[in-house]
Amino acid sequence: MILEKFQNLLREIIEAKIPDLHITTWQTPYVRKHNWEVEELTSFWIISKEEMNDIVADIVRERLVHKLKEELELDCSYIVDGTRFRVNIFQDTKWYSIAFRYISKETPTLEQIWLGETITNLLDKQKWLIFVTWPTGSWKSTTLAAMVDYINNKYKKHVITIEDPIEFVFENKLCHINQREVGLHTNSFARAIKSTLREDPDVILVWEMRDPETMQAALTLAETGHMVLSTLHTNDAVQTVDRIVDSFPEGSRDQIRSQLWMALSWIISQVLVPKVDGNWRVAAREIVINTDPIRNLITRWITIQMYSIVEISAKEWMILMDKSLMELYNKGIITKEACQSRLRDKDYLKMMKN
Repeated sequence: MILEKFQNLLREIIEAKIPDLHITTWQTPYVRKHNWEVEELTSFWIISKEEMNDIVADIVRERLVHKLKEELELDCSYIVDGTRFRVNIFQDTKWYSIAFRYISKETPTLEQIWLGETITNLLDKQKWLIFVTWPTGSWKSTTLAAMVDYINNKYKKHVITIEDPIEFVFENKLCHINQREVGLHTNSFARAIKSTLREDPDVILVWEMRDPETMQAALTLAETGHMVLSTLHTNDAVQTVDRIVDSFPEGSRDQIRSQLWMALSWIISQVLVPKVDGNWRVAAREIVINTDPIRNLITRWITIQMYSIVEISAKEWMILMDKSLMELYNKGIITKEACQSRLRDKDYLKMMKN
């Protein structure tokens, strides 16, 4: 009975395309709407501990049960009527809680997520290391999926994805695609990346750079001419470069800077902003491309000056986050308040229309 009600709730989430669902033991569920507000589903019932145990047992695959008991939290996926949810199960003071992220069945195109000519021109180069960054909930996986879909529709390549968990499921079009999930098909990102060297890939998608070992393996792959797509939880290109280098012991940072200088292609940092109508969200994006001036700053380790280079490099498809936000505001897509709250340089406020 509980599983039927639980799956019907997920069907309602799918129909309404609600981004997030939260269920907690001894509480009614909550949803996060497109305007970022969290709202209680008062029409739903309070979930007992026994019911929560049944839900967890239905979600967790047999080989992951031990991992959940040992680590007290688990990332995995769950499928209802062919629609996938990214799931995080964790324990709190009440017992188990679960966070669900709705994943659309359809892989979006670059045009549908407002990434057009700039990104296709960059993807057509098909080499080096590409990052999509920002904290959780900013369409990083959606953007990466759209990039893979573009390659899949245009080129005959071998693509390997290493994810935790698998979100968008790709069908072979022109590409041959292997998707691997950490915990099910491999024990770690770093191990899977090293293994790809013997798997004849052209493009490798690594869901997240979580540790120096993973970063080192990805840099090595990119240095050897592979296209590597990945994410980091950083707020802009400067933080991304600094985070990678600072993750390594001081004695090896010069070598990492050198590898990054050679391997990095471009960085997209993006944040979701509510649209004027409050019913959907749009991404503001900062794009930094590893041109000669950027490489020079990485080599000399004066990354803070990257902002100035990006500001004067619009002809090379680069844009700062603040300018992207201002463009969305000036087009009437986002509100003045939403724009103001996310501006890094408050001098931009003086340029805003009243």
